[in-house]
Amino acid sequence: MGAIENAKVTVVGAGAVGSSTAYAMLIRKAARHVVLYDIARPKVEAEVLDLAHGTNFTGSSTITGGADIAVTAGSHVVVITAGAKQDPGQTRMDLAATNAKIIAGMMPQLLEVSPDAIFVIVTNPCDVLAVVAQQVTGLPAERVLASGTVLDTSRLRVRLAEEAKVATRSVHAHIVGEHGDTEFPLWSSATIGPVPLLDWRAKDFEGFRQEQLDAIAVEVRDAAYKVIQGKGATNYGIGLSVTRIVEAILNDEHAVLPVSTVLSEFHGIDGVALSVPSIVNATGAYPIRETHFDERELELLRTSAGAISLTAQSVMR
Repeated sequence: MGAIENAKVTVVGAGAVGSSTAYAMLIRKAARHVVLYDIARPKVEAEVLDLAHGTNFTGSSTITGGADIAVTAGSHVVVITAGAKQDPGQTRMDLAATNAKIIAGMMPQLLEVSPDAIFVIVTNPCDVLAVVAQQVTGLPAERVLASGTVLDTSRLRVRLAEEAKVATRSVHAHIVGEHGDTEFPLWSSATIGPVPLLDWRAKDFEGFRQEQLDAIAVEVRDAAYKVIQGKGATNYGIGLSVTRIVEAILNDEHAVLPVSTVLSEFHGIDGVALSVPSIVNATGAYPIRETHFDERELELLRTSAGAISLTAQSVMR
């Protein structure tokens, strides 16, 4: 299909996550036109004005927005961050019923004015809400993707790189499954450069121990809780990771990212949105069916699928 010229991206929700996403897009020059939409008029107008004041330093991108859904019309990508936020001590799944109603009411309106858009769900629990969004719109699964474990994967790679004393981009490891408490690392295929993770040795580094990797996995899984406890929300990391997904779409990159889409016949899993390594391009996201899971990882993937399926069923009754 090729890169999308003169691209327009709408961010729905002018809270901490939405505003940080719009800011990241401007800084990285991800799209020619960035739009911020929220029903809270004073808030969204103030955020747009603040962001616009900095566009002298960000290049050719523009930022507009408002409280009228018409501002979103003709978007190539729509990023949805609107919804109730996660409070300290609250799980992502606790938000499901409230945010499912918001997404179900919003999606048809957004689709009506941007019928060709690809939708990126960031609002939590994003996997459950991807199922809701896909079902209420009837869109092909590849056009409704959740940000999933792209940020979790970045957290994992950062921690592994710190321990192994290498550049983060030299670490090739993925967090998969639910973006939440049942997520897990694909240790069986993780590498540093071309070297399997458990075989890596370097000066002043004698190699990873399994208990060390287990501790890192827990740290990554619970990272958002720590951030929320300290400052009330996660926003910068998710803003940057969502921008990376949008770049892969607009530039038709065919990038491999662990986004979440509603799966069909993926290692026996159907009708559930889970993060797995996927090819992301200008037409959407496509799970890589050849992704290898060892027996333990496949069991964990099915556990994740079960957790999301139960929640999705409860909110869609």
